[in-house]
Amino acid sequence: MKASMDQVSNSRIKPAGAEYVFAVPNLLTYGRILAVPVIAACLFVYAIHQGGYWLRWTALAIFIAAAFTDLVDGWYARRFGQLSTLGRMLDPIADNLLVGTCLLMLAADGTIRGWSLWAAIIILCREILVSGLREYLAELRVSVPVSQLGKWKTFMQLLAVGFLLAGEAGDRILPQTTQIGLSLLWMSAILTLYTGFDYFRAGARHLVR
Repeated sequence: MKASMDQVSNSRIKPAGAEYVFAVPNLLTYGRILAVPVIAACLFVYAIHQGGYWLRWTALAIFIAAAFTDLVDGWYARRFGQLSTLGRMLDPIADNLLVGTCLLMLAADGTIRGWSLWAAIIILCREILVSGLREYLAELRVSVPVSQLGKWKTFMQLLAVGFLLAGEAGDRILPQTTQIGLSLLWMSAILTLYTGFDYFRAGARHLVR
């Protein structure tokens, strides 16, 4: 029964034809990928060249826009029947690039430091390991759907990174902005560990077979 449901679900996903390469959901994903180097550049100039607080606000604004596309592209693809293999491949890549790059840059400028670095390491390592498992299972034509808790994990990561991007600039308006971001980062790291274990447990059955 489950196999037949998977076949029905997969039948709705179209191959990456020309009309789907430039579909709206994929364009939104491209935009999220292009936002990554811009955010990194803002944080780099702020940290290395002692730029103004406006660079952190610019990075935050771009990040919020990019995170919004992550919420919209999936909904749009399902609502208007524009699911594609290209979008399915690029969406998690774009998410990992966005979050991973922000975490690395925030660690480099000292926003994430001390014990909080372990939270960032947990998040990065989990995403790399899950990506490897997902690629292996794809060769077996097995897909492990994202759980509701996994969606909350992504939301918590984005929220934590948003507070941390505001960082020192945010502290001047809302005291403890950075500390709130660090607390949210640890919460997302815990969710990341749990959902990662859940994902491996779901995939382990296929690995054993």
